[in-house]
Amino acid sequence: MTDPHAPQTEAHTYPCGGCGARVQFAPGTNVLRCPYCGFQQQIAVSERQIREIPFAELATLARKPVGSIGTYEYVCQRCAAHTRSNETASPCQFCGSPLVLDSRATGQIVPEGVLPFSLDRSAMRAALGKWTSSRWFAPTALKKVKEAESTKGTYVPHWTYDSQTASSYSGARGEHYYVTESYTDNNGQRRTRQVQRTRWYPVQGSVWRAFDDVLVPASVLVPVKKLDGLAPWPLPNAVPYQPQYLAGYHALRYDVEPEPGFEEAKARMAPVIEADCRRDIGGDEQRVEAVNTNHGNVTFKLMLLPVWIASYLYGGKTFQILVNALTGEVDGERPYSKAKIAIAIAIALVVVIGIVILIAHSNLTGSTSHPSTTHTTTTHHR
Repeated sequence: MTDPHAPQTEAHTYPCGGCGARVQFAPGTNVLRCPYCGFQQQIAVSERQIREIPFAELATLARKPVGSIGTYEYVCQRCAAHTRSNETASPCQFCGSPLVLDSRATGQIVPEGVLPFSLDRSAMRAALGKWTSSRWFAPTALKKVKEAESTKGTYVPHWTYDSQTASSYSGARGEHYYVTESYTDNNGQRRTRQVQRTRWYPVQGSVWRAFDDVLVPASVLVPVKKLDGLAPWPLPNAVPYQPQYLAGYHALRYDVEPEPGFEEAKARMAPVIEADCRRDIGGDEQRVEAVNTNHGNVTFKLMLLPVWIASYLYGGKTFQILVNALTGEVDGERPYSKAKIAIAIAIALVVVIGIVILIAHSNLTGSTSHPSTTHTTTTHHR
């Protein structure tokens, strides 16, 4: 049954010029390739440019609030089937044809740029294999995750923000000095030592920094911490958005609006600004008590970044692993093998006990072979 409230649209599909099947984007290239006959179709260079959108224009953009958008209903041009999905790109659930929603029909802000997939499924499996083989105390079953059938090539939306910041701060600069202190040691002897002290001076000042492409994940479906773990992303290599790059892959729509995304961007800028304040304060130690930052010339854009997402079950629990489809960086969850940990602990205990026995035996042999003697040296002074 179809959803009467779901917006219906004809999705982009890409027929093969060789066999009539459907072509899909070939990672690491600029072509659409048929997985059956190998026919290739070049993706034309876009005349569009990736635009940094002034934040002040946000109110003028045609968009629907995230909460008001239901599921999309695709109409496949190949088999005429209807596919309902929350994604903006997805294979047809009936014939498997790549379906890409017209970005103007999503009701959301149109992506400005995309980093196309570079690692194909084989390269992704190699990256996963390297990652799983390096996990200590992981169950043997983890080694099979590179063969997981649940892996999906997915474009994950991110906001990027540029901002010219001017920050005024107040705090204190600490300068070290040393004093000589007398004390009595364990033998009752009076001794002296140098003790470090700090003098604090109140300071105020200002720092400036231009932030470029501060990246904020725009989907709550993928854990932010794992997405951050895939950084860095080569954003200068992005190309203007074209739906052909999504053919054959999944693409999530954003569910974090650009306004709260900018608040997260500010939070990511704050530690950098504080570090600038500390450098400006100087001295041996610094205290930053208050920072007031003004943001100017703020711009933003929506980017699609390629991620291989693998999910697998172990011990009744689902684990998720993400792979950066450009660099091969892996971040994910992993189970621990209690048996392997127990064996490692047992081996460590055996080694420790062995060392203790050897030391004890060495001491016993030494005391038997070399009876202790006392030597007295007398120095005569004339």
